[in-house]
Amino acid sequence: MCPERKCCLQGGDELYLKILLDPIKTCAEYKPRFGQGTPSGGLTLQQFQSLYKADSSYGWLGLDNPMMYTAHRAAGGMTSLYRQIGIGCERLFRTILKDTLNLSDEDVIWSYDVHLASGKKRTLHLDGRIPLDRIADKEKREKIFAWMQESTKKIGVDPGVAATLKGMVFEVRQGYKSKDAKRQNADIANAATAYTQAYLPCAAILSTQIDTDISDRYRREKWMLLTGVVGANDSLISVYDFMRDVIGYDLASFFERNSPTLRKAVEDILRVLLT
Repeated sequence: MCPERKCCLQGGDELYLKILLDPIKTCAEYKPRFGQGTPSGGLTLQQFQSLYKADSSYGWLGLDNPMMYTAHRAAGGMTSLYRQIGIGCERLFRTILKDTLNLSDEDVIWSYDVHLASGKKRTLHLDGRIPLDRIADKEKREKIFAWMQESTKKIGVDPGVAATLKGMVFEVRQGYKSKDAKRQNADIANAATAYTQAYLPCAAILSTQIDTDISDRYRREKWMLLTGVVGANDSLISVYDFMRDVIGYDLASFFERNSPTLRKAVEDILRVLLT
């Protein structure tokens, strides 16, 4: 383990903060595209006004108003902010698994190939993996295996299938409010593939922001679902209890002690987007 990562586990948060904040900071550069498909990353205010003033209908209606640009930038920027927080959380989660369990980059990544009707091949990824046989620490390995067995009982996996599982794969999100059927169907396909490769699929939602219909559907499809409940003292419910009691890293404490820094970073982005 490199000295920087060892420092994180011993209480120094700089590297983990950087992993989380780097994607978020990119939101400050967000510019709306206004349906133009510009490769340069969107239109400036001046370009937007030129575009809308050249359209008679929009000019008549006053849609070239700078406040319209700000509204578009804020709306798209909020979507970007949520997305980048999710990307940061995914990277942080995977790095913690690697550091805490002493796994390699290859160990914590899981992907599989899908062969399309066109004859092309598509590679799909989930956000993290724990292969039990790669965990050198016997006590940690046995603790994770025991948690997996309890999880499969909770979600109703056949005991014969549960006994064959060789690890876990993770879908990590900051929240899940969208009812995008395509996304749900893809996750369900991921879970089915995970079981065929002897992995328990686990959705780690770092907030409590998930629609009840979605959570019910994922549990029916045998996803082990953990959400951002704080204070539950139940590693089969809370992603933070799971990380602390099963993996061995107190993720909730990391967020708590770094909350002022995180809040300021988000506030700075919001000020930029709303200007």
